[in-house]
Amino acid sequence: MRVRNPRPTQAAGIPAQRDGRGADASPGRMGTEGKVLNVFSHGVLVLWALMVTLPLLWAVMSAFKTDKEIFTSPWAPPGGLHFDAWGRAWSQAHMSEYFLNSVIVVAGSLTGTMLLGSMAAYVLARFEFPGNRFIYFLFVAGMSFPIILALVPLFFVMENMQLLNTYPGLILVYIAYSLPFTIFFLSGFFRTLPTSVAEAALIDGASHARTFFQVMLPMAKPGLISVGIFNFLGQWNQYLLPTVLNVGDDDKKLLPQGLVALAVSQGYKGDWSGLFAGLVMAMLPVLAAYIVFQRQVQAGLTAGALK
Repeated sequence: MRVRNPRPTQAAGIPAQRDGRGADASPGRMGTEGKVLNVFSHGVLVLWALMVTLPLLWAVMSAFKTDKEIFTSPWAPPGGLHFDAWGRAWSQAHMSEYFLNSVIVVAGSLTGTMLLGSMAAYVLARFEFPGNRFIYFLFVAGMSFPIILALVPLFFVMENMQLLNTYPGLILVYIAYSLPFTIFFLSGFFRTLPTSVAEAALIDGASHARTFFQVMLPMAKPGLISVGIFNFLGQWNQYLLPTVLNVGDDDKKLLPQGLVALAVSQGYKGDWSGLFAGLVMAMLPVLAAYIVFQRQVQAGLTAGALK
């Protein structure tokens, strides 16, 4: 019996097959194009890595230099490790107070954002009720609303509520500012979780609240860590909101406000090494958080695609 070959091989003397553009669709040509594309993509990634890491390394080196070394040899490594600039930035420039204020505000706002955002995202993703999609798209629309347009009415609202220059006021505003993205991100992640696990927990007698906190929330750990890192970066580096809502009280300024005040004071003092030391202090928590949770962030970003 003769077996029909669905892909006949090219006989001798017959020209190679061509694609729609008339070019030879040979494996060798495709391999060459793939290598060129691979080299180009790797070159772009290397260039991007240099653009990100070189300013960071330069700031770290400058934090260990003296002011004379910064101006005479800005690109050279420091002649020695000078830690006196770190002491001046921490004590004399009040970076320790600003750092503590930022920790208090970001810790409270991040906790509230993750708790409220995960609960709202779970309900919108797993339950059907009238107005579900309307509420969801209302949160999504909040992502496209520029925060600068709400600064003036937000200032008067916070003033009427007597929440200006207070930690609770900034925490509430940070939570409201971060909820749209958190709900948008987590609602898509909760949809990828298996429904059978939640149904089994309900059959065993668990309430909806217990099912959420003890079953579904641990399963959503990669997504929670990913969106938590994004919220931490945005809230830690937030400058516009505390500048408008945290005025008149230097004791409650946050770290971005302190860095701006330190940069302005350099025009009179010339303590550039202290400025770079304060800048590195502000970057260290962000770098540490990303280094520690790097694998979880990558897993959370790819979990929805893999499932």
